[in-house]
Amino acid sequence: MDRRQEFIRFAVRAGVLRFGSFTTKAGRDSPYFFNAGLFSSGAMLGALAEFYARTLMEAEAAGRVAIDMLYGPAYKGITLASATAVAAARAGRDLPFAFNRKEAKDHGEGGTIVGAPLSGRVAIIDDVISAGTSVRESVDLIRAHGAQPAAVLIALDRMERGGDAQRVTATSAVQEVEREFGIPVLAIATLDDLVAYLEGDDEGAALAAHRTGIAAYRARYGVRPDAA
Repeated sequence: MDRRQEFIRFAVRAGVLRFGSFTTKAGRDSPYFFNAGLFSSGAMLGALAEFYARTLMEAEAAGRVAIDMLYGPAYKGITLASATAVAAARAGRDLPFAFNRKEAKDHGEGGTIVGAPLSGRVAIIDDVISAGTSVRESVDLIRAHGAQPAAVLIALDRMERGGDAQRVTATSAVQEVEREFGIPVLAIATLDDLVAYLEGDDEGAALAAHRTGIAAYRARYGVRPDAA
């Protein structure tokens, strides 16, 4: 089983990836829901970080990205970047990391950045990209410090077009980020991998009843091939 399928199975077993009926922030009735905040134990966070580190290191080995350090936007990104740095170091890739405060500190070291100084080529670590707001804020902050945003690393790409329940844009938030900033978005897994899990894995086959709902949702909101 490859890394993507391993991750989907891990997320399902951990109860982080669930099936049913869920209302998204966009007001859409989704047949599945992914909440990275539910990776809430040391063992789960450690396993998640290993997936992040493997995804990044595979992309580097393939020549897709070149990274000098990690950056985690407050708040979820703080834990994710920190844990990924630990996992990468254990795998032989020791990367500096930093994260931001929501409010500047006027004593001690001061400023909004904690950790290593932002420099070189920076990978932004977050859970998902919904509207892309967090990424845009991160890119602005990284550039303001004279560094270069070089990639965004997320857990799951829903491959879903923007807008809301009624208004649907032509592209996804991930595609918008890639086009606006000219940097790749690396996902541990995507909706394609979720569908493959439900179709091919013995464990996923037990959830096969959800395939119809996901297919219908994807037909309505999924990214069009010509928009990729």
